[in-house]
Amino acid sequence: MQPSSVRASLGGLVPPKIASPNLVSGGSGAALRPLVAFYSKLPKGEATAAPGGFKKFFVGRNATAKPLLAVILGLWTIGYTIDYQMHLKHHKNHPH
Repeated sequence: MQPSSVRASLGGLVPPKIASPNLVSGGSGAALRPLVAFYSKLPKGEATAAPGGFKKFFVGRNATAKPLLAVILGLWTIGYTIDYQMHLKHHKNHPH
């Protein structure tokens, strides 16, 4: 992994206003109390696993078939465009 991608992926773990360089670089542990207080308030235990991939569109409270319809419409549009262009090329040299 590149250093920038590591920095970006770990950037959300520690809120920047709580863990500033001045607080973290201090010699005593008392400067880390705001950070400890913040993390002690976070929920503990197993995280609920949300369905991933395409399943998240069809399961749950906000289930919808719009992504599937968009894929079907997109494939139809691409196919129709290719067919139309081929038809135009056919009529260029071979009129009816």
